[in-house]
Amino acid sequence: MTLEHASRMLPVDYDKAILVGRMLLAAGPTPVLLNGGEVIDVSAHAPTVADLLELNDIASLEGPVVCDTSSLTNGSGGHPPILSPIDLQCVKAAGVTFAVSALERVIEERARGDADAAQGIRGDLEARIGGGIRSVKPGSPEAAALKAALIEAGMWSQYLEVAIGPDAEVFTKAPVLSTVGWGAEVGIRSDSSWNNPEPEIVIVATSDGRAVGATLGNDVNLRDFEGRSALLLGKAKDNNASTGIGPFIRLFDGNFTMDTVRDAVVDLRIDGPEGYVLTGTSTMREISRDPEDLVRQALSEHQYPDGFVLFLGTLFAPVQDRDEPGRGFTHKPGDVVRISTPSLGELVNTVTTSKAAAPWAFGIRDLMRNLARRGLITA
Repeated sequence: MTLEHASRMLPVDYDKAILVGRMLLAAGPTPVLLNGGEVIDVSAHAPTVADLLELNDIASLEGPVVCDTSSLTNGSGGHPPILSPIDLQCVKAAGVTFAVSALERVIEERARGDADAAQGIRGDLEARIGGGIRSVKPGSPEAAALKAALIEAGMWSQYLEVAIGPDAEVFTKAPVLSTVGWGAEVGIRSDSSWNNPEPEIVIVATSDGRAVGATLGNDVNLRDFEGRSALLLGKAKDNNASTGIGPFIRLFDGNFTMDTVRDAVVDLRIDGPEGYVLTGTSTMREISRDPEDLVRQALSEHQYPDGFVLFLGTLFAPVQDRDEPGRGFTHKPGDVVRISTPSLGELVNTVTTSKAAAPWAFGIRDLMRNLARRGLITA
């Protein structure tokens, strides 16, 4: 990645932030802490990020200096590769948490994954239920009344159920260790013809369910697959390199709280290889379900002994035409996707196909063997 891409990697107030991540050092994947202008190897304190986040007073940890913080943003590449900042955590995602995204999911469903049919359906749905769905609180009596009216009108959808019903959509997005980080390629299935990025904030939680920080994520989405059938959600969401996270986890403290997340505006910019540019925003104040409620729902009848991360969903719904009028947006290989918010920095990835992306070849057994060889874990 170039200087232009690297310069916004860190939060604008990174000197006041506690930032945790992972880098690929010569010895192997290593947890790092950004502190006092330096990137510090903290593997002697915690062999994995999952372990690190369980510790108290992380900001006080010391260790060998990997590089200067300035080297991360000067575009020189004079630092080890930056990995996704999570490792053993389960990767969860909440879907249809914004009203606009709910309407777009209904459009996909009614269009049966056909981008050509989407424009007409969008106009009809916006006119008939757009305002109503935006104004109700999920699970409220008003939401139940709107549901009854939509059922009577023959317009109910499984997507509207999770948008305004009592239960959020929470699913497993990707296997442990499969996520990709800043600067990596993100993958779109090679047989998808209608897809898009989903710029999101990702909450990071410990084994006891405490939300301890946040980062940025790209919940890559295949609109044609999921639109044909909700039962294709796995194929639409979980593919090689289809989950981008990073650059770093910012831990909650006096300068960065859950209210910072609630007030965040997440910006998206896509630069296509042919000169096409698409921009958009996701304003977290418009989310239909509070982030802490989504965390509670993820934990309602499940445990995560290694912690978990939770994508919060997106307001962004790409309807701007890219090629043919009425077909809206879809990715092309070579697209550069930039997801940013001042308090978390910027996640940058380049789009390719899941077949062409670097194979995921380093799994949990490989990590355990690597940590054992380094003397970081023992039998």
